[in-house]
Amino acid sequence: MTISVVLFTSDLRLHDHPPLRAALDGSDAVVPLFVRDEAVVEAGFTVPNRMAFLADCLADLDAGLRERGGRLVVRSGDVVAEVAKTVAEADADEVHMAAGVSAFAHRREERLRAALEAEGCRLHVHETVITALAPGAVTPASSDHFAVFTPYHRQWARQPLRDAVAAPRAVRVPEAVGSEEIPSRSEVSGVSPGLATGGETEARKRVTAWLRDGIGAYEDRHDDLPGDATSRLSPHLHFGTLSPVELVHRAAAAGGPGAEAFVRQLAWRDFHHQVLAARPDASGADYRSQHDRWRSAAEARDDIEAWREGRTGYPVVDAAMRQLRHEGWMHNRGRLLTASFLAKTLYVDWRVGARHFLDLLVDGDVANNQLNWQWMAGTGTDSRPNRVLNPVTQAKKYDPDGAYVRRWVPELTGLGGRAVHEPWKLRGLDRAAFDYPDPIVDLSEGLARFRKARGRD
Repeated sequence: MTISVVLFTSDLRLHDHPPLRAALDGSDAVVPLFVRDEAVVEAGFTVPNRMAFLADCLADLDAGLRERGGRLVVRSGDVVAEVAKTVAEADADEVHMAAGVSAFAHRREERLRAALEAEGCRLHVHETVITALAPGAVTPASSDHFAVFTPYHRQWARQPLRDAVAAPRAVRVPEAVGSEEIPSRSEVSGVSPGLATGGETEARKRVTAWLRDGIGAYEDRHDDLPGDATSRLSPHLHFGTLSPVELVHRAAAAGGPGAEAFVRQLAWRDFHHQVLAARPDASGADYRSQHDRWRSAAEARDDIEAWREGRTGYPVVDAAMRQLRHEGWMHNRGRLLTASFLAKTLYVDWRVGARHFLDLLVDGDVANNQLNWQWMAGTGTDSRPNRVLNPVTQAKKYDPDGAYVRRWVPELTGLGGRAVHEPWKLRGLDRAAFDYPDPIVDLSEGLARFRKARGRD
């Protein structure tokens, strides 16, 4: 009997899963394996929100496998050692897994390949599992990757995608291979109270509802802060409970300007993955340095803390930061506003903000988080590195009646209409009626400081 191991990483689903399909087609039985990697723990990425969502995903994956006669095998420790042990226990001939893009993923693959080859076991790494296109699928003539999104998207949109593969009807798992208990969300402390539910079952329900009720208006409403008109699929894409290939196909089938705008966002995701694959050090270093001399941690300590707590005195910034803490997720327009405010108005190193986001975001991954932060800080792929988003102007445009602010900043509930975006303009007893701080920085002063630091004054 031939046996294969399928190593699940950021692809916790059964629908459109090429490694699982290849293993099932080529073997009599498979071992679906997930390793709680100690290296991820040591790197500080096992934060409560993602661990709780992961527990949901693993439980749902196990349930889906059991419906098909199988089960999920969970191990903890060094991923290479645990895969090798599983291969030995199952007497497996092959291991299948999805390709990653980070330096960590590349090192894991190299170590795993070397260890397995020494034991006579083959490793098969599959592209287009975590991204719609492989990172190197399209490249410009003069470089190994695209550094600007628009030409990348032009080429990306011309590429044919592989067909989505069906979920298996049956999965046979050798009985001799043991497993740890499937983790539970209830075991995780410090989880954001409004954290969404994880797992492929929930993901597919959300996609169906989104394609039916939401995608048609996406082009017009994706920046609507109070309307909450985005798909909220980013956590499921991060954990791989949804296939980006299948999602592009289904969105394209829906058709229309909203679907086109949504697919463009999926292309942005692929764009960031191909940048990181080509420049792994961009996870922590400036992609395009502006030679910034950021304010020191000691100098900016109070400002950083106010930003983290949602007490900057700028209501839309504070609303977004509080949404992040409550839900482990933030509206994309809020992400742009809060990043611009920290990196440019407060002139604080973007890595401070990126780390805070990774501590809380359920969809926080290295490619999208770090490169979006750099884009907003002007040290990444943005062609306008010195643009600064004015939080008041942006709030009036994307939260015109103040509903988003009042939802997350209840101290200002009694302040109606657009006035909620500028509470500091109140005077006397009217101002004293609201227990809300004054702005920690004047916007004009912050802009002047930033322009001087960048040599633009």
